[in-house]
Amino acid sequence: MFGFMKKTSAVPAVVPAHIAFICDGNRRWAKMRGMPSMEGHREGAKSVDKTVEHLLALGVSTMSFFVFSTDNWGREKREVDFLINFVLTEMPKRKKMAMEKNVRIKFIGRRNVLPPKIIKMCEKLEYETSENTAGTICFAFDYSGTDEIVRAARAAIESGIAPDALDRETFETFLDSGELPPIDLVVRTSGESRISDFMLWKLAYAELSFVSDLWPSMNPKILDRVLADYGKRKRRFGK
Repeated sequence: MFGFMKKTSAVPAVVPAHIAFICDGNRRWAKMRGMPSMEGHREGAKSVDKTVEHLLALGVSTMSFFVFSTDNWGREKREVDFLINFVLTEMPKRKKMAMEKNVRIKFIGRRNVLPPKIIKMCEKLEYETSENTAGTICFAFDYSGTDEIVRAARAAIESGIAPDALDRETFETFLDSGELPPIDLVVRTSGESRISDFMLWKLAYAELSFVSDLWPSMNPKILDRVLADYGKRKRRFGK
């Protein structure tokens, strides 16, 4: 399933600690090949596996993947039902990789709208991999960056924290993604040049990379090209 590779490219001079992916283009990939859109999602899942394998080997410790947006509920019901069931059956298969590579699996996003069976699956995977220490694979499911910030604000208010005590570091602890490191590099596929409400807090000083390849076509060669470009950039963090 995971297609572990026997060869790994040379390690880049600069390796991001946290790379986030907006996995766009599954449906277009399928349409270009005369296939149902569901086949694009199946190939997209394989690209996630290949990406994780390659980047872990290069030393990237945290990877985040935008799997399902809160806005995706507006898609055709047949496709939404497929995606829900696909995640339910496919995601547990990632446990094998997580245990072999000593990485934990984390989910971010709303947990009050998803079917209970999905929530149970997410929590089970998080628990079973929670002791792993080599890195984190984060999946954003039923997720919106603005929604995450609003929910965090509500949680902070409900906690009773004094306004003067609420600084950036404290507020971040209320975020779904709070424990994750800042995103160094965000990659969006399919030629679109926008971030689509993805992990807005963590993207504050991220480098952006927009590639024309569709997500199911993602491979080590493309990843190496993106990392080579990242290595040429000078990150100033406003200074």
